Amino acid sequence: MSSTHRSATTTVNGGISYWYADDGLPDTREPLPADATADVVIVGGGYTGLWTAYYLKKAAPFLRITVLEQKFCGYGASGRNGGWLYNGVAGRDRYAKLHGHDAAVRLQQAMNDTVTEVIDVAKAEDIDADIHHGGVLEVAYTPAQLARLKAFHTTEVSYGEKERTLHGARETAERIRVAGAVGSTWTPHGARLHPVKLVKGLARAAEALGVTIHESTPVTEIKPKHAITPYGTVRAPYILRCTEGFTASLAGQRRTWLPMNSSMIATEPLTPAQWESIGWEGRETLGDMAHAYMYAQRTADDRIALGGRGVPYRFGSRTDNDGRTQPHTVEALYDILTRFFPQLTGLGIAHAWSGVLGVPRDWCASVSLDRSTGLGWAGGYVGSGVATANLAARTLRDLVQQDSGQSGPTDLTALPWTNHKVRKWEPEPFRWLGVHGMYATYHAADRRELTGHSADSSRLAKTADKLAGRG
Repeated sequence: MSSTHRSATTTVNGGISYWYADDGLPDTREPLPADATADVVIVGGGYTGLWTAYYLKKAAPFLRITVLEQKFCGYGASGRNGGWLYNGVAGRDRYAKLHGHDAAVRLQQAMNDTVTEVIDVAKAEDIDADIHHGGVLEVAYTPAQLARLKAFHTTEVSYGEKERTLHGARETAERIRVAGAVGSTWTPHGARLHPVKLVKGLARAAEALGVTIHESTPVTEIKPKHAITPYGTVRAPYILRCTEGFTASLAGQRRTWLPMNSSMIATEPLTPAQWESIGWEGRETLGDMAHAYMYAQRTADDRIALGGRGVPYRFGSRTDNDGRTQPHTVEALYDILTRFFPQLTGLGIAHAWSGVLGVPRDWCASVSLDRSTGLGWAGGYVGSGVATANLAARTLRDLVQQDSGQSGPTDLTALPWTNHKVRKWEPEPFRWLGVHGMYATYHAADRRELTGHSADSSRLAKTADKLAGRG
């Protein structure tokens, strides 16, 4: 769909994200003034770092906790994501193979509970993040997608999601009228939110408890008991790395987690008549069963914010410049929007942006603390970090408290993702070739399924799965 078919709205490209355009950039906190000491240093001021600081300080108010953030809190994925607070966790099926089905069920139940935990804490801390607890609706619009959706639904139920429901074409249309949708699955364990309002409120809540936050303070290297910055070194028994897609910028971490790009658009506000034609009164978060999947929400100000993969990866694990994305990516996302809702053809795109998410080599999120060095880390969420970061933070809290003798093992420290180890990504150019080849193959598989009538997934997708290391 050419931009000439859209209304005359000028699309803002970059500027971090639409969420910041809507809520405003924050006032920047002071950088680290000089060398310092703490009991716990947290590197990264996104959801993982801020939740970890919040929960640790609540559990042990005497701890001196310092958060070091290279730009400002929420500059990365925490301020750019799709606002999906949902119960998905990367790597659950692999953890079932490694640790048994029951262990993976416990991980899934913890994720289900995490959705409610975030909602409850936001309310308790008076964080108005436009949260609407409408669940998650994932739709299918080809025979192959429908077969995958039914298999996905059955799998989720087997992991304890008894409240999940499966819908045919008519019931799906009663919720939301996606063109050509032939089925859907819905779970109550999901909510829409405004990512920036959540991260700003979380930073305020942590500071109110006594957590020290230094912004404009890039950490260049992490060593046992040392977080090194251009302004000085902070020494502490525990150094926790919570840097997700920006992990590759740290010394020695270039191949630890791959910074995968995801891009989004936000439309102009829809009119009441346009919403009447779509439905979506339940304000569920919306996804599909494509191999290169999309994700969307109906925002509090009645726009559609929709995302998917653009250019998936930049050579050498480089990250973006303030969220700017390529024009052809904006067009590709607009094509998805109008394929889902043809009646919106011509609707203006107000904002487009990109961000990076962290992808481990085995696509498994994890949380760890090395008791011999005091170095901890959490992440590798593969795009499912809004809720997962909260569970990871509470687990990091428990691991630190256990190691320091403040508590014993907990249900969270016993989850199968705790202290999971994974190999590094391949060196360049193999990393770049592999990721771009993988997504080109996924897109080709989706195109083949759109024009075909088979209920079988394209063999191309299976090839891409093997290339990715997901098989």
